[in-house]
Amino acid sequence: MSLYYAVVAALLCGMAVIGLFRTDDLLRRILALNVLASATFLLLVTLARTDSGIDPVPHVMVLTGIVVAVSTTAAALGLTIRAHERRREESQ
Repeated sequence: MSLYYAVVAALLCGMAVIGLFRTDDLLRRILALNVLASATFLLLVTLARTDSGIDPVPHVMVLTGIVVAVSTTAAALGLTIRAHERRREESQ
């Protein structure tokens, strides 16, 4: 079952990298970075299972990463909105 999750994480990572480099839209790039972060979180949680049980360190890293990803996304969206407003003002 963990192989299935690793394959899904690899597919999500590939989709995110393609989406990151193929678009010029800032909002789509932010979304692609979020998908890439989610793929990384999925891979870390998948790799946390060992023969002796579950390693809690990757789970803690994922929880910390989620907090960082949410705050970074909020800041990036705020900057994107500000850039869009400034472009609109300059074109008028």
